Amino acid sequence: MLGYQMRRAAVSIAANIAEGYGRKESEAEFKHFLRNALGSNNEVRVLLDLARDLGYVDDPTYSDLSQSYEVLSKQLYTLIVKWSKGRAKPELL
Repeated sequence: MLGYQMRRAAVSIAANIAEGYGRKESEAEFKHFLRNALGSNNEVRVLLDLARDLGYVDDPTYSDLSQSYEVLSKQLYTLIVKWSKGRAKPELL
């Protein structure tokens, strides 16, 4: 069950970024989906902590994954902030 939840949350990150980008004409919608992606990222991080605490993930794997999701969290947060300030608007296709 924990693995299933983790996979769903991880997929949700990418799906929310993609859906938000598809609605980039609306600043509010794009930011909404980026915030959802950040929320899913945070969910994966919590589930990863649980997996480690329950002994499902060894320390080196936990460290690698935790660091990757921390970087992603910072990137998403930075994008949300920059988008809010009007500095990082993606090109309209």
